[in-house]
Amino acid sequence: MNERGHLNPNDFQGSDVERINQALRRAAGTGRRVVIPRRNLASDGARDVWLLDSAILVYGDTVLDLDSCHLKLTDRCRDNIIRSANCGHGISEIEPIRGIHIRGVGSVLLEGADQPRATGDGGKTLGERTFGTDAGVAGESQTGDWRNIGILMAYVEDFSISNIRVKDSHCWGISLERCAHGTLRDIDFAATGTKTIGSAKETILNQDGIDLRLGCHDILIDNVTGYTGDDMVALTALPNPNSVAGGFDSTMVSSAVNRGDGLDDIRDVVIRNIRGYCAGGHHIVRFLNSSGARMYDIVLDGLVDTSPADMRCKAAVKIGDHNYGGGVAPLGDTSRFMVSGVISRSEHTILIGGSLRDSIITNIIRHDVAGDAVTIASGPEHVRDVTVTNVRVCSE
Repeated sequence: MNERGHLNPNDFQGSDVERINQALRRAAGTGRRVVIPRRNLASDGARDVWLLDSAILVYGDTVLDLDSCHLKLTDRCRDNIIRSANCGHGISEIEPIRGIHIRGVGSVLLEGADQPRATGDGGKTLGERTFGTDAGVAGESQTGDWRNIGILMAYVEDFSISNIRVKDSHCWGISLERCAHGTLRDIDFAATGTKTIGSAKETILNQDGIDLRLGCHDILIDNVTGYTGDDMVALTALPNPNSVAGGFDSTMVSSAVNRGDGLDDIRDVVIRNIRGYCAGGHHIVRFLNSSGARMYDIVLDGLVDTSPADMRCKAAVKIGDHNYGGGVAPLGDTSRFMVSGVISRSEHTILIGGSLRDSIITNIIRHDVAGDAVTIASGPEHVRDVTVTNVRVCSE
């Protein structure tokens, strides 16, 4: 601990991630800050990058300040960049924790490995659909899983993540499971769904920006910029009755079994000031729920599609889908949405692919592409009491 009262990993011994985790364990439960500085005074020589062979583990009641630093996964690492310490491999019962605050100061970069061991979500096979040097390696999982996520937190209340840039993530940049009462602010992404490794251009799937999963509520997402290989911001409540926490067979580290009584609904979420695009041609903001998990009381206020002239996203905003959970979610399971202030040149501006009820879509500008600003692909029988106002489709 230095004279100002915060903990500095440079004051500990070991590898880069060992020194960071020693500082975080010392700070756990004390409310003291851990500051990772730009300069890494490593035993093999000082440098301006912190190389991670495993995840940084953050405990409850901890402030982690990233001070103009660069965190990068090594080619040996098959793990998150940062994870809440209450979850991980073999932890089948995740204890809720409170008070994790990750704050970027200055220019902060979190970056994937040069040659990732695994990429993609739990449904992707390494070497067939998405890149991974573990493809065909005996004893290693041959699909993606939650370890490919950049920042992963589960069962955390009172949290914040702010002022960071995430580049070339191995899967989703940030994923939250059953987290509540928190803020994600000033997050920038740089991912294209591909990466040049050696002389080859390799596919890296599922490079979403921010994902809120089952049970997330009372969350603000504000000022997200850049470009992603998949959906830039996604709210996905997709139960799986066969899921078990702590295994390597899922993109969720907690169980995806719906706990019932509304505990795993996604609700009370405000998304503001999105300026970016999906370089993989998918969606900028996506809302998706199925199998009895509801999604409601959602505000999306301000989305500017910044995609370049030579590409278009599938949709600026997509609500629902018929390809998950046995079809379109029942009418009423996706409700009370306020979508406002969307400027888009995507193939679809607002694409309703599932059900939607008791909602308002307003202040929409569609430009540089013909067609309606609101497309109901699922059919009018799945949409009820939705008001669409103040829509402008710009002519050539």
